Amino acid sequence: MKAKRILTVAHPPPKPLMIFDGDCNFCKHWIVRWRKLTGDAVDYLPAQDPQIAGRFPEIPREHFQQSVQFIETSGDVFSGAEAVCRSLAKNPKWQWPLRFYQRSRFFAAVTECAYHFVARHRSFFSWLSGTHD
Repeated sequence: MKAKRILTVAHPPPKPLMIFDGDCNFCKHWIVRWRKLTGDAVDYLPAQDPQIAGRFPEIPREHFQQSVQFIETSGDVFSGAEAVCRSLAKNPKWQWPLRFYQRSRFFAAVTECAYHFVARHRSFFSWLSGTHD
């Protein structure tokens, strides 16, 4: 299955970069977990960081509100479940989700649907997981 790149930035980061909603405790909780899995292979920045808009003007602000954005060193930008799979794949032990995502339309569709359902109901899932304030 071919990757669905949403866009490309003119000035890619020197290391893969995951941009997330820094105002969301649920999101921050997951970033802590993903950071443990990816180590130094991926940088993480909140979308609210002042440098984000200036560094990546090609990414519309609403994209940051809808889902995580993962920027590869090539400049290719991915979002949602695919962004998560691509970031985790930077750890050799966690390449399997990306392989499934790329090879199975069903897996890709289910993970995107699940990702966007959770993203639209973050308050509930934050409460459910105990990550709320």
